[in-house]
Amino acid sequence: MEKIILVDRKDNEVGLEEKLRAHKNGGRLHRAISVFVFNPKGEVMLQRRAYTKYHSKGLWSNTCCSHPFEGESVLDAAHRRLREEMGFDCKLNEAFSFIYKAGVGNGLTEREFDHVLFGRYGKRPRPDPKEVNDWKWMGIKELKADAKRNGKDYTAWLKILLKGKLGREVAKFAAKN
Repeated sequence: MEKIILVDRKDNEVGLEEKLRAHKNGGRLHRAISVFVFNPKGEVMLQRRAYTKYHSKGLWSNTCCSHPFEGESVLDAAHRRLREEMGFDCKLNEAFSFIYKAGVGNGLTEREFDHVLFGRYGKRPRPDPKEVNDWKWMGIKELKADAKRNGKDYTAWLKILLKGKLGREVAKFAAKN
């Protein structure tokens, strides 16, 4: 039974909870990671979540996302999940963090203190079909427009990020790298 790290609003650990239970009854605030990998053209790598996932099945999302294990740093968790989900690794930098709460279907709620990390990679990934149904590169402007038009095709957290800090932080990241 996989456990995730419960946190307070300042990301201080307050306990552990079984993953599925933490997403029920309005969700418990827990630590999470969201990785965005960009190619040399500035396009972001998106993944379509596998249809076997316990929520947000078959929806387009950021490059990868997950929860750190107990005793695992945010950065180590991001590298681990990038390798497990997308079959590659690259240098990652934490860009920002934020708290959100969103219903994700089947009576489940994501309530996360989400650490957002950026990286660069220009090759084809080798996604694990148990985790990822499909993938593609997409420009941020195009992604924002498509998510606005076809919101039902995207994960809740990606739509929240696209409306908020992501665009500004992507521009800063691109300018520095």
